[in-house]
Amino acid sequence: MIDFELTEEQQMIRDTVGAFARDEIRPAARPADESGSIASELIEKISQLGLVRSAIPTEFGGDGDTRSAVTSAIVCEELGYGDMSIAAHSLAPRMFVFPILEMGTPEQKARYLKPYSAPSFIAVSAALTEPSFDFDSTAMRARARRDGSSIVLSGRKCFVPLADQSDRILVYAAADHAAGFSGVDAYVVERSASGLTIGAREKNMGLKPLATFEVELNDCRVGLDARVGGEKGINYSRLMSEMRVALVAMAVGMARGAFEYARDYAKERRAFGVPIATKQSVSFMLADMALEVDATRLLAWEAAWQLDRAQDALESSYLAKNYAADAVLRITDSAVQVLGGHGYIREHPVEMWLRNARGLAAFDALAIV
Repeated sequence: MIDFELTEEQQMIRDTVGAFARDEIRPAARPADESGSIASELIEKISQLGLVRSAIPTEFGGDGDTRSAVTSAIVCEELGYGDMSIAAHSLAPRMFVFPILEMGTPEQKARYLKPYSAPSFIAVSAALTEPSFDFDSTAMRARARRDGSSIVLSGRKCFVPLADQSDRILVYAAADHAAGFSGVDAYVVERSASGLTIGAREKNMGLKPLATFEVELNDCRVGLDARVGGEKGINYSRLMSEMRVALVAMAVGMARGAFEYARDYAKERRAFGVPIATKQSVSFMLADMALEVDATRLLAWEAAWQLDRAQDALESSYLAKNYAADAVLRITDSAVQVLGGHGYIREHPVEMWLRNARGLAAFDALAIV
């Protein structure tokens, strides 16, 4: 039976990260959106929480905590409540570190994990999504072919966070286009690799503080040891499930923030002598928003619960991601409607949340549980 009662440790983590998000991240969200950048001091403060280091084994300098997908979903939600762009930026190293941690060879773990156990933030990223309207994560156009003692990578990627700052990027590519999930592997590509080109920063409608880039691989040559997991490769299906759960959890945090902001506004805003929250049309809208927040969270937690038990969470994470793409957009749009004309101006954060929610359907990954 599924049980989502939080342990004492999980509740403590939720309270700690939630308080930090409320007091430190939320006030920085609007300035970051306006400027298109995130203060490095804030990212360093988030790094001090140990959200990457905690899961790295002590032999590599980390804290050696046991990873839990449910706990990570809780963390992602609280950070997303503060701001989804800042959350995605601060958690970007997980996109590289956790696949190595979970599926890398002993040699890859020894080589790559230790730098990211440091308390300071080190930018690193992963390239998954491709610039195609019919992008299918199971049938990638990016190709990997073996050529003697090397692997040659070719293709284009988009929405790659922090690519310009990263010394290395984890690139997902298919050796066998027709093999589906089993045909996709991940390759560590150093920034200095010949054939790797990082394009100009993408100009996105939402998540504006999060710097994302298009990356081109033009016969980019890497060693055989760059393939995560060696000859065994990766469990791409599980990684996709983990990434989707993390993305949904961050979106739930943002949606929860939009609901609470609209609810509190409706209690204070008066029309015809009474708070607009007493009007049936507004109260019903708020009730629907609260329902959607809880429903989306439960879908994410169900998939995370399955991951913690080493079960196949591909279907449940996919359903959570698809549901969230619609539900979070409805919630943030409803928040704009509750505020009326005020919802359209930048004095209030709801228009920012609506823009951020619009991009949820386009992203397959921004972090990893």
